[in-house]
Amino acid sequence: MYLTTTAIGTVELQGAGGNWATVGQRSRGGRRVTRQREKRKGKSVGLRIGTLNVGTMTGKGRELADMMERRKVDILCVQETRWKGSKARSIGAGFKLFYYGVDSKRNGVGVVLKEEFVRNVLEVKRVSDRVMSLKLEIEGVMLNVVSGYAPQVGCELEEKERFWCELDEVMESIPTGDRVVIGADFNGHVGEGNTGDEEVMGKFGVKERNLEGQMVVDFAKRMDMAVVNTYFQKREEHRVTYKSGGRRTQVDYILCRRGNLKEISDCKVVVGESVARQHRMVVCRMTLMVCKKKRSKIEKKTKWWKLKKEECCEEFRQKLRQALGGQVVLPDDWETTAEVIRETGRKVLGLSSGRRKDDKGDLVVE
Repeated sequence: MYLTTTAIGTVELQGAGGNWATVGQRSRGGRRVTRQREKRKGKSVGLRIGTLNVGTMTGKGRELADMMERRKVDILCVQETRWKGSKARSIGAGFKLFYYGVDSKRNGVGVVLKEEFVRNVLEVKRVSDRVMSLKLEIEGVMLNVVSGYAPQVGCELEEKERFWCELDEVMESIPTGDRVVIGADFNGHVGEGNTGDEEVMGKFGVKERNLEGQMVVDFAKRMDMAVVNTYFQKREEHRVTYKSGGRRTQVDYILCRRGNLKEISDCKVVVGESVARQHRMVVCRMTLMVCKKKRSKIEKKTKWWKLKKEECCEEFRQKLRQALGGQVVLPDDWETTAEVIRETGRKVLGLSSGRRKDDKGDLVVE
């Protein structure tokens, strides 16, 4: 149990009666405690990941980069880019857009990365003008970022099913141990409340669920994902992702694996930006935990190499003769003799520390 004050860093009490206490150095607001806890947990990498339907990327590259820089967004999934081709293009301020599209008048998806993460890209999968993914390795953590743009309500059912099949295939191709974050305009309302769907969503959606929203929930159940937006209680203004005329709805979502939901500490809609005319950016704060590998216990070994030195070798011979009672011929019981030799070696030559010279605690993912 820790008590923190503005004057004293840490007071640690043992037992209910507080039989003893250690007082730490002076600190502000318990920062020393936080640093100690973070040290025990290992290294962490904080990311701000978002999604936004931009309407079109034409003429918006620099504006989008400035917004990401201002809002400290590291990775952004974008939809409806309306750019034809499959390229990676710098959009300013060090940000790079990986995109794919087949028609300059509709659809198109992409992922924008902050400059420091561009070199971490291992793989780019451009599935269609509605689905694409990037695999990044960040401090040993494999992170897959998927950008999706579902067909609108009025589209044919066949087109909607094709989209969900493509998304399923992408998910099935990702190893189970990898992190996954999906940023998408699903054009559906998952609705407020989560009765019957508690395992994949929280209570904080918007309005009523529709058929397209049910498809989102079904996908989350199928792939063991969580609809991140709905887990954080915010004012409606910070939950509504789409505004047009009198309509205020939630159609843009961030999803992650259910098992990694604990790594997301916040998620909300960013208001006050004008890059997109109708949609608003959704941003989540994610912390990837990377810890040092536990060192395996190494058995201490007798320093037999010391026998190369004449003085050590002579001392070992004398001590061994004494241990064997001065006998010249070894006893018939080899096990007993071997143990006497080992014990003499330990006493005369000493033992190693049991540490590796090159053991630096390789980094692994929790």
